[in-house]
Order: sequence, then structure tokens, then C-alpha cells
Amino acid sequence: MEHRGILFVMTGASGVGKDTIRQAAVPDLGNVFYSISATTRARRPSERHGREYFFHDRAAFEAMIRADALLEHAEYVGDFYGTPTAAVDAALEAGRDVLLETELVGARQVKEKRPEAVMVFIAPPSLWELERRLRGRGTDDEIKIQKRLARAREEIRAVREFDFVVVNDELEDAVRTFQAVIRAERARACRLDDAQVAAFLRER
Repeated sequence: MEHRGILFVMTGASGVGKDTIRQAAVPDLGNVFYSISATTRARRPSERHGREYFFHDRAAFEAMIRADALLEHAEYVGDFYGTPTAAVDAALEAGRDVLLETELVGARQVKEKRPEAVMVFIAPPSLWELERRLRGRGTDDEIKIQKRLARAREEIRAVREFDFVVVNDELEDAVRTFQAVIRAERARACRLDDAQVAAFLRER
């Protein structure tokens, strides 16, 4: 029988580097299922439906909410984001660890529904540095940048709600810290079942 996987939730302000950390960290961890979110935001030129996000119009997204098909959902700077429940549960039941990348509102919803979830906050070294990164992306106008920074202040103030914090100052250090969190959770003694303990007791 497969052991149930561990649910990890990664949260942090827009522009803090969540995607970059995830993309660098996950390949070395093995057996991690990254849950692709659904969103109503416009697709950027480099993005593909089903790779970065599942892109939907507002009516389709609202239909998923009514059908209770989302583990979490939130509206962020005028767009909806959410996590389809079915894919998450299928991966966990198959024994795969699952990584969600959500906004603060969504992370709180997941924690309420799945209190066993491991919560990881990705923090910028400073708000000044976060603003520099947002402007460097060149994807948002001034109004949207200011909305993202206002939201970032709210998110950063909630950091103590999380189990772990990873500061993305130097990327390599942040990736190593994130990987250490995953590996430490996998090694918790409380996750051992009777068969694993019995294996430790074998004399030959």
C-alpha cells in the first residue's frame, strides 16, 4: 500500500521568486507533484495553457467555484486564482508529495481544510528589493505595481502563520533552504508506519 503524500503550500508576494525557487528545487527532490493552478488572468506570451496555469474566463472559473471543484480560490489584483481539488487528492493518494503555490487567502483556506499541510512562506530580503524585481519584470503598469506592493505588505505581516520561512536574497541559498524543508518533513518520525519501524528491527 502506498504511503499518503505530504501536502506543501508555498506562499509569498508577487515577484518574490516563488516560480524560480520551485523550478530549481523540485527536480532534485523526486516524487513531487506540482499542482497547476487555474486563473482568470491574461496569459503572457511565454505561457501555455496547462503548463504555467489553466487559463479560464471568469464564467468558467465561477462554475468551478459553484461545483466545489477547487481546494482554494482567491481574487488577487482583479483576477481569480484557484487549485483544482481532484488532481491534488489523486497525487496524495498515490503517495506523491504535492506542492501548491497560492496567495495568502488561498493558503489560509488550504490550512483550514487540510490542517496537516506544511506551510512555507517565501519572503523578499526587503520591500525595496521586491519593488525593484516587480519593475524589472516589465509586465505591469504603475497602478498594478502599487496594488501588488500594498498586497505584499499584508502578506509579509502574516509570515508567523507559516511553519517555515525562506528568504529569497541569494537564489541558490533559497533553493537549498526550500529543499531542506521538504527533506526534513519527509524525515519526521511521526510519518513512519508499523512496517517501516519493523524493518528497522530486522536482525538480518
